[in-house]
Amino acid sequence: MSAPGTFAPRPGAAPYASMVRTQAAMETRLLLRNGEQLLVAVVIPLIALIGGVVAANRLGIDLGGERAVDALTPGVLALAVMSTAFTSLAIATGFERRYGLLKRLGASPLPRSGLLLGKVGGLLVVQVVQWVVLGVAALLLGWSPHLGGVLLAVPCALLGTAAFASLALVVAGTLRAEATLAVANLVYLLLLAGGAVLLPRSSYGGASEVLVVLPSAALGDALRGAMLDGSPGFVPLLVLTAWALGAAALASRSFRWE
Repeated sequence: MSAPGTFAPRPGAAPYASMVRTQAAMETRLLLRNGEQLLVAVVIPLIALIGGVVAANRLGIDLGGERAVDALTPGVLALAVMSTAFTSLAIATGFERRYGLLKRLGASPLPRSGLLLGKVGGLLVVQVVQWVVLGVAALLLGWSPHLGGVLLAVPCALLGTAAFASLALVVAGTLRAEATLAVANLVYLLLLAGGAVLLPRSSYGGASEVLVVLPSAALGDALRGAMLDGSPGFVPLLVLTAWALGAAALASRSFRWE
């Protein structure tokens, strides 16, 4: 005979931390199953790394006196952060909002803050995968970073993730899904080509002083400084912090769940 209360129902939501972990796991699976987002998150940065190193070595391109693989790898890692935290997040969130998924999740026992934390958790897992894949590829190409600088690069990447994820939520929370798709891809291509994320700002001549205010250039500068010299620099961190705080404040005011 069962003890009293053995089969008594215990309705109620799961603990907050458990719900966030579950949501993060689901967000990770959705990101990894999406072929288009995997292309942006892993394949394009990997092609940029290998193609850039091979081209720079064959053509003798000067990258500030550094070896091509050492100069390009931090920029490619910054590009990976931007591709996931901005482009992938903006597109995924925009279409979730269009199909009413965000509205339904917002009415579930999972608080909206937990939903956002779950999305960020999924992003961080994918970024770890990105950095492992790109780091192994770079090491095979002869990459030799500043060892202490690699540890300093982690908080720089987290700050960059905060800045670009906040910008992604601003775009996805205010525009229609189709417009979000177009804007996210366009901004990604523009920053890739002229945002000083992949190449050092010195490569852009007189425009380098203007580019310093871009979050892409700030993240690229911080990671290059950390991995090449062991110091990310004060100005890049200040710029990233300003973008992260400003975009987060704007997203909290402008984001629409439906």
